[in-house]
Amino acid sequence: MSAPLLSAEGLSLRFGSVVALKNISLDLYSGEVVAIVGESGSGKTTLLRVLSGQIKPDSGRVLYRGEDIARLGEPALRRLMRSEWGYVYQNPRDGLRMSVSAGGNVGERLMAAGARHYGNIRAAAREWLARVEIDPARMDDLPRSFSGGMQQRLQIARTLVTHPALVFMDEPTGGLDVSVQARLLDLIRGLVADLGLLVLLVTHDIAAARLLAGRILVMFRGEVVEQGLTDRVLDDPQHPYTQLLVSSVLAA
Repeated sequence: MSAPLLSAEGLSLRFGSVVALKNISLDLYSGEVVAIVGESGSGKTTLLRVLSGQIKPDSGRVLYRGEDIARLGEPALRRLMRSEWGYVYQNPRDGLRMSVSAGGNVGERLMAAGARHYGNIRAAAREWLARVEIDPARMDDLPRSFSGGMQQRLQIARTLVTHPALVFMDEPTGGLDVSVQARLLDLIRGLVADLGLLVLLVTHDIAAARLLAGRILVMFRGEVVEQGLTDRVLDDPQHPYTQLLVSSVLAA
């Protein structure tokens, strides 16, 4: 097997008396989608933020392509986030510049990664708007004129235009109605398959995890209590907390 693209070794973190993460280790590989599931407060978003370098753990380390990200420094981490990494927020307003046109939002990331030819940048923006099912004729419109689902698709276009190797997604379908969620999940699944990138997906939505992820991590009170192939974990959960999660979904 090839070397992992991203690894965590013994990550632990406390916020005062609260245990946010407890001795978490994992290996993540190019081309896979891994879901982190659990209730609010389970530690899943905190883990995502530690893995993406936004929060420093109390102990343990995160390795990207075998290098400890704590040794990279802030400028190098920012460069990674502009090029090889991407982050899709639950609220697309956190990942977009609302005062910049739709095309400008996509083009800005290309420029941050070094692109300079205006015609090529604009052509790439048009192409990516079409790929996320936004009419390219709306390229000069501001994101605030878009629906919530369109804003989320625009954020995805902005994130993926540089063809990152690794994308962190924090509840990308949260706050959207069911029909919009389904359409967005289908879009994400198709783009991930086309691009072959590693996606780390935080979600409380078991159905979304089953649709998108090949592997799943179940978190409870800062610990990974169960992990494995998604269908195996969800169809035959071993840990009592996982059983409770799955049964609550089936009863809903």
